[in-house]
This record gives sequence, structure tokens and C-alpha cells, in this order.
Amino acid sequence: MADTALSVPRRSPLAGVADRLAATTRASGGAVRLAELPFLAQVNVRLDAKDAAADAVGLALGLSLPLEPNTVVRAGELTVLWLGPDEWLVVGAPDTQRDLEERIRAAAGDEHVSVTDVSAQRTTLLVSGARARDLLAHGCPLDLHPRAFGPGRCAQTMLARAQVVVVARDEPGAGFWVLVRSSFAGYLTDWLLDAAGEYVAEV
Repeated sequence: MADTALSVPRRSPLAGVADRLAATTRASGGAVRLAELPFLAQVNVRLDAKDAAADAVGLALGLSLPLEPNTVVRAGELTVLWLGPDEWLVVGAPDTQRDLEERIRAAAGDEHVSVTDVSAQRTTLLVSGARARDLLAHGCPLDLHPRAFGPGRCAQTMLARAQVVVVARDEPGAGFWVLVRSSFAGYLTDWLLDAAGEYVAEV
């Protein structure tokens, strides 16, 4: 019997505002760059950092799990965020979550490890440009000065009253990732676009 199931194109939470993000980026003259990074693989890992599983999982991923609070470790397309003493978020290229899960589970073996695909839970906003820190500071209680929150740092915090994870990227000029729940992504994007208006006016 023929497969009659309809194929529905995948749509990211912010697909409908991509043009607005691009327009604000252009109009700001480089002051801010706003874009969605859709469909990034996101796998939550919980384990005891003192167990052998931590080293084994790190070896399987090609990096060491960050042990310092609110820090990030990156290797190639993989980025691992410290979320707690026994919790990390592994972020990878789109559609690699199944491979990541399998690698982590295989590396852990019989050790007690929790591995959960949370890719559909959040989307990722890229906020960069010369005024990126100023833009985020409008609605975030963190001290975002480079001395306090420089490249390679991350934090679970609030931005415009939405719960987010903010990551200071470590590539030159890369700015920030803002990981936000898909259900709040539209609201937060509207807030960012509105707050970015003052930088558009400066051009």
C-alpha cells in the first residue's frame, strides 16, 4: 500500500520574522546583528562529574566537560555549556542530536547518566555587533561587561522577563547566543527588535 502521509516542511519558531531580523541588521549599519540559528541539536546530559562517565563522555565528544560554573567548552561544531554541578547542555549542528545521544550513551556504558534530547524545546538567537552587549543589557540583570562575562561564559538568566541561556561566544566578533524556549521566542524577538530601534536611529 502506498504511503499517503503528507510531508510537512519543518518550520522554525522564528521563520515568520526572519525578514524583520535581517532588516534591522541592515538598518543598524553593523551596530547589531540579529538572526535565528534554527534547529541546532541540543542534548541535556546529567551525570556525576566525579564518575568515570564524565571522562568517557568527554572523550567521545572530543572535549572535556566544563567543570567551572557558567563556562563553555567548544570543539569544532560542538559547544558544551555548564548548567549545574551535574548538568550540561551539548549543542551541535542541526539534526545531529540522535548521533550525539548515541555517542554519549555508548560512552557512559553502565554508568548512571541521563541523556535527553531537548532540541525542540528551544531555539537560538544570534545577537552580535558593536552594540550587542548594550542591547542585551537593556533587559538582562547580568553584568555583561567583558571583564565579568567575557568569551567562553554562559548563564541561565532572564531577558525581558523570559527565561534564557546566554552564551558569550569565543570567536572574534561572534557576539552572543540567546537560547530561549520556543513558546517565548516570538515575544523575545519582538522585544529585541523594539530595543534595537535606538541603534537603527543612530545610523
